[in-house]
Amino acid sequence: MSKPMALDALNTIDTETPALTLADKALQAIQTSIIKGELAPGSKINEQMLAQRYGISRGPTREALLTLERRRLIVRIPHVGARVAQLSIDELGDLYRLRSVLEGMACELAAKHITPTALMQLQRLMDSQEEALAKGDTYFQQDGDVDFHYRIIRASGSKHLQETLIGNLYHLLRMYRYQCTSETRPIKAIAEHRRIVEAIAAGDGELASLLMRRHIEQGRINTEKRLKALQAE
Repeated sequence: MSKPMALDALNTIDTETPALTLADKALQAIQTSIIKGELAPGSKINEQMLAQRYGISRGPTREALLTLERRRLIVRIPHVGARVAQLSIDELGDLYRLRSVLEGMACELAAKHITPTALMQLQRLMDSQEEALAKGDTYFQQDGDVDFHYRIIRASGSKHLQETLIGNLYHLLRMYRYQCTSETRPIKAIAEHRRIVEAIAAGDGELASLLMRRHIEQGRINTEKRLKALQAE
């Protein structure tokens, strides 16, 4: 099986990298484990165990867990403690439907406001993902500036959309996108991405919005189907 394009597991933390604080590195490592399912949805979070696993003190680990809670990847349950977030199929469907509406709006705005530089970078991102698939690499949406959806949301220029989608929903959705992607979906998804980018480049916000909503709906159907299969195992 080919290696994913991103998110190699961090078994230990590199304490020599000056650009990140210890809390940042702990956050990066724990979030990676959650996104990949190494810390499974619903599993209990043990602060001491995580600190030992990544070779870092409990202070930075605790700070990282608080950030993950704000990102909705961790939930605290009264009298139970902290656990990795776990959505029901209905909850996941609701999240996808909300995302569909908001990212459709982001596409409309991006068609009006995207800069030539941002558009060029988005097109290059598509090229690199298509090349990776052609080589047989497993497709995976990385986070931040190397994520297709993230870039379009940023290109919209709307602080409110960015706050809602990137700040509140992005990481939780990315977890399910990663864990529930089928083998055939990536090829179709990238083709859908390309058509969305073409519509944005043409300044056709209405078409870009329609294509994005269809794309996310197909993603919802695929994710729910895969999640049901995983729950049945």
